[in-house]
Amino acid sequence: MWAAAPVLLLLLLLLLLLLPLARLARRGAARLEPAGRAVLITGCDSGFGHLLALRLHRLGFTVFAGCLCPGGDGARRLQREAGGAGRLRVLRLDVTRARDVRAAKELVLSHLPERGFWGLVNNAGISTFGETGWLPMETYEKFADVNLLGSIRTTLAFLPLLRKYKGRIVFMSSIIAYFTLGNGIYSMTKAAIEKFCDALRLEMKKFGVQVCIIQPGNYARSTKIQPPLSAEEIWSELSEEEKAVYNKEYVQERANFFNSILSEGSTNGSEVVDAMVDALTSPAPKARYMVAKLKEKVLVFVCALFPTVVMDSVLSYALSK
Repeated sequence: MWAAAPVLLLLLLLLLLLLPLARLARRGAARLEPAGRAVLITGCDSGFGHLLALRLHRLGFTVFAGCLCPGGDGARRLQREAGGAGRLRVLRLDVTRARDVRAAKELVLSHLPERGFWGLVNNAGISTFGETGWLPMETYEKFADVNLLGSIRTTLAFLPLLRKYKGRIVFMSSIIAYFTLGNGIYSMTKAAIEKFCDALRLEMKKFGVQVCIIQPGNYARSTKIQPPLSAEEIWSELSEEEKAVYNKEYVQERANFFNSILSEGSTNGSEVVDAMVDALTSPAPKARYMVAKLKEKVLVFVCALFPTVVMDSVLSYALSK
């Protein structure tokens, strides 16, 4: 095995040189023609999903906008902003319910445009704040079901269509997949979805299906995925065992810290939507789109490449402040 190492290294270097040229050649190709192609998006009640549904509709796609509450304000606003019926259809889609996913597939199949099913965007997700022992097992189960299993459940249902039409699958991840600052439960689900995508991307290449991951930084103010939490709210949910370990002052400090992070979030969600659109329409989409501030990208770089002791020191310092 070791005797082949120089050959493998040479091949790797050659590949690294040729990949940019191949990407440039493919990027010179014409972008996708949206007309007559269908895309299903989950989590369109608000946030990125809502913005993406409107953008794709304007571009000419047939859009199936999955909403948790199809009769809610977000869904009604989406229909109104899209100009009523036509190429944008709002449907009930709770990604934790298999029957909702089956019904969504049946609806898509019965209203496929002439060029078929082009894209699935797994956008639905939830977030919360809390140290590991503060959250009950039921919360962990809910987050795993929505953020991880929900995406897998929807993907498995639509894989046959995506293979048939050689389409695209886009997953909403986060830079939080690389580190955590008080929301380990969210980080856990995003790290898991990244690994699922890595396996899926390699397996789908032979079918011509491309898999892309979107990794936003802090867009809390744009998506409203995480409302601020008061120390009283957190304290009231703690078990007696946790209250015996943590005092209210500590909980207040953590709440202040996390809420300050939320308040710094970008309000320009269109930056993330731009990346999602590129993943769906580019002749050479990226495997990963990191849409984040420079300081967030630096933190990801440190966490990904430096020893764990360095990462822990950096994050511990941030938490102490």
